[in-house]
Formats: sequence, structure tokens, C-alpha cells
Amino acid sequence: MAISFKFNKNRLDSPELYRMSRNKVYWLTQVTGWITFLLVNVAAISIFYTFTWQRILLLLVYCVMGLFLTHIYRNIVKKKDWMNLPLKKIIPLVLIASLSIGTLIYSVYFSLNLIFKVYEIQESPAGTYIVGILNTASIIFLWSLIYFSIHLFENYKRAEIESYIWEAAVKDFELKTLKSQLNPHFMFNAMNSIRALIEEDPESAKTALTRLSNLLRYSLKMERNETVLLEEEIQTVKDYLLLEGIRFEERLKYKLNIDPKSAKIEIPPMMIQTLVENGIKHGISKRTGGGMVCIDTSVSDSKLFIKITNTGHLDETALKQSQGFGISNTRHRLNLLYGEKSSFTLHNENSENVSAEIVIPNGGINNESINNR
Repeated sequence: MAISFKFNKNRLDSPELYRMSRNKVYWLTQVTGWITFLLVNVAAISIFYTFTWQRILLLLVYCVMGLFLTHIYRNIVKKKDWMNLPLKKIIPLVLIASLSIGTLIYSVYFSLNLIFKVYEIQESPAGTYIVGILNTASIIFLWSLIYFSIHLFENYKRAEIESYIWEAAVKDFELKTLKSQLNPHFMFNAMNSIRALIEEDPESAKTALTRLSNLLRYSLKMERNETVLLEEEIQTVKDYLLLEGIRFEERLKYKLNIDPKSAKIEIPPMMIQTLVENGIKHGISKRTGGGMVCIDTSVSDSKLFIKITNTGHLDETALKQSQGFGISNTRHRLNLLYGEKSSFTLHNENSENVSAEIVIPNGGINNESINNR
């Protein structure tokens, strides 16, 4: 007799359709419930009493009144917004409503029975009247219990879905914000490298511009994707290292040890490039003799391991804080995309080298709400 339907999150975008669907299901459930009640009682009359059409008509009046009075009751509940009241206020209201409706229905039923003598009252009329009111009030209370329970559950599920959608939107905004920070940060450094070459070595500057165009194409792709293939990221890193190599000349060397199994695994775009850039900026560029950047990848136990090592040294304060742009950005993006399934560490491997190590699951983005938005 109460509303019963499964909440569809797609209806959040179509309130009118959502309300129409709810109304149709309500009437279907309401009418079906009272017809079922009627048929059960008709069967009871056939078994325990002598079947007469007067008794069926009296029962029909009872059920029709129940249907329309509970519908009016529902409208009052909606108009007065009972669903948003505290439980301690809802309970007494429901008890009063159940008793009032029960009294009205049974009073009409009892009066018609007295007038047309459908049933013979063998015991005290007053006692029969009171018991009849309580029984009818119990039926209305059961109707109320079903109605409120389903609505409260529905509201809970709807709030839960809206919460997921909101959380996904927030994370999507955060990821877009982080990526928008990456582009100007990287491009500023790349343009500085080329500007330094234009007057000194035009041919090298031309080569650098070709490398930069590759990086720009990758950057545009990055705007459209949450993840890219590792092999694409590595190619971008190579372009970046070659671009920086023109500026640093013999002071910058690099070595790539890429596990073939890792090539097709998806990772956040610009993640390795940003850490390599940090290593050059804070480590190699500060040393007269320059240094080496090594990138190692491997796959084990359904996890991708990435290790970026560069010449340099971080003091203890820097290690504890680890709040530079590349570090905090990497941590935040990994957390948004993979949650606790990922890890990121930065440490001095020895007195001459700093290592950044990343572990991510070899199974795609952990947060489905972002992946399927």
C-alpha cells in the first residue's frame, strides 16, 4: 500500500519525469495493496461466514475508504513535510493519524452494518466498536510504517548517490586544477631553455622547437585524459631530457630501464616528467659537473613500480617537508586516482643520489566515479 520503487540516479537530471514515475508507482502499489486486502477478506468471509453480496459490498466500502483516506493522509504528509521531521515528532503524528483514520473508516463501516444488519452483533456494541477501531487503526499504522520506511530508505539511497556524484565532481575539479597547474609550470621551463639557445645555436634551437611541439601535443592530450600509457609518458620524458640536454650539454646524462610489461600500463600524465624536471632543477642543475637521471620500471604482484633516481642530495628538513610543487602534486593526484592502493616515497639513496619511488595498481583507476563520469 506504500510507495515502492528503486531510485534511479539518472532521474536526478529529470525531476519532472522522476515525479511522474513515482506517482505512477504509488498508485499501482496503493490500488494493488487495497485490492489484495479486499480479496483476502473475501476469502475469509467465504471460509468463516455465509457468503452474501451485502457483506462483500460492506467490505468494498471499507477498502475504498481506506484507499482514499490513506491517499489524503499521504498528501498531508507531503504537504507538511513530515519526512524531514525528527523521529520523536513523527511517531506521535503517525499514531494520531492512524487512530483518526481508523475511527472514521470503522465508524462508517459500523453504522452501515447497524442500518442494514449485515452482521449480527452478539457481544457489547460498544466493545465491538472499540475493538474494530483499534483493528482498523492498526492496519493504517502498518500502512504508515511501510510508507515511511520505504521513503526513508529511498531518501537515504538518494542522498548517498548524490554524495557520490558530488564527490566525483569535486575530485574531477581537483584533478583538472592540478593538471592546469602542470602545463604553465612545465611550459615556462621549456620556453626558457629554447630562449637560451636561440642566439647561441640556432640549429639546436630548431631541434628544441621540434621537441617542444611533441611536448605540446602530449600536453593537449593530457587535458582530455586522466591517464596515459607509460610508453607515451616515457617518450615525452625522452623529448624533455633531449630538450634539456641541448641546454646542459654534457652535464646531463640519462638512462632508461623500462620493463616491456609496463609499457601498456596507464599512469597519470606528466607524473614521471614532473619528477624528472624536479630532479634536474633541484639536483643536477646545482652541480658544476651535472649528473645522471635514471628511470626504472617493473611489474610485480599486479603492481607497477616506478623509480626515478637523480644526482643530488636532500637535507633532512627537505625530506620531512617534501612539499615542493612536483612532490605535493604527485601525492595528491595519486591519492585522487588510486587512493590507498598507491604509494609515493622520496629519499636519499646515498650521499650522491635522490630516489623517488611510485607504486600504483596494475588495474586502472580505483575511483569508479571519476573513471565513469
